[in-house]
Amino acid sequence: MISWERSINIKTPYEIQIMREAGRINAEALAAVVERVKPGVTTAELNSAFEAVQKKFDVISPFKNYPGPYPYPGSICTSVNEELVHGIPGPRVLEEGDIVSIDGGTIYEGFVGDMSVTVPLGKVSPETERLINVTRQALDIAIENMVPGNTTGDVGHAVQTFVESQGFHITRVYTGHGVGRKMHEGPQVPNYGKPGRGMKLREGMTIALEPMVLVGTSDTIVKDDEWTVASADGSLTAHFEHTVVVTANGPEILTQR
Repeated sequence: MISWERSINIKTPYEIQIMREAGRINAEALAAVVERVKPGVTTAELNSAFEAVQKKFDVISPFKNYPGPYPYPGSICTSVNEELVHGIPGPRVLEEGDIVSIDGGTIYEGFVGDMSVTVPLGKVSPETERLINVTRQALDIAIENMVPGNTTGDVGHAVQTFVESQGFHITRVYTGHGVGRKMHEGPQVPNYGKPGRGMKLREGMTIALEPMVLVGTSDTIVKDDEWTVASADGSLTAHFEHTVVVTANGPEILTQR
């Protein structure tokens, strides 16, 4: 169960600067994880690589001990193949042909950066490559729509229209979200919707946009560990995410190296 702070928190220029640094550190830590992704590596080793960079900067992950069915045990989420989000790092050994979605967060001076990428291991099928590329493009489309005056429905509609035009599916359960002093703030930003509906975007809003795309169905299940969310039919999934701020000059990605 995700814990939500429902209020909308408009960030000051000073707070946005802190979030840029949180995002930069987070992007560096995630890049270190991506470099470790190869057959034979365990998801626990990926978690350790992320934590090693955070230790260098004397920061921590908001994921660790996040409240839920039990405190979340990792600093990142490692979701493999049919697993969509919230996969727990552990002894699982990654294999050639797998894809792994790595979602990581960083708290710096009280503010959170949140980011995710999906990475293939070695040679994957053309359809798997297309899934990854479509999900990455869906994030780009979401970001393009993060302008003052647009609504969360405009963002979701743009993502949904593109993804479904490619023959893939969008989860109806898990969404993007505001982010700042808490990892989950308002507003929720679903990856589907109707133009003009939902919350109007304003300058200073900081939102974690995260298209979550499934090959065979929009339906999901929660696995026996009570955290890991997977496609209901066992088909592949992908997940990309950036933390973005709405500005008068257009969207700015905060989770960049």
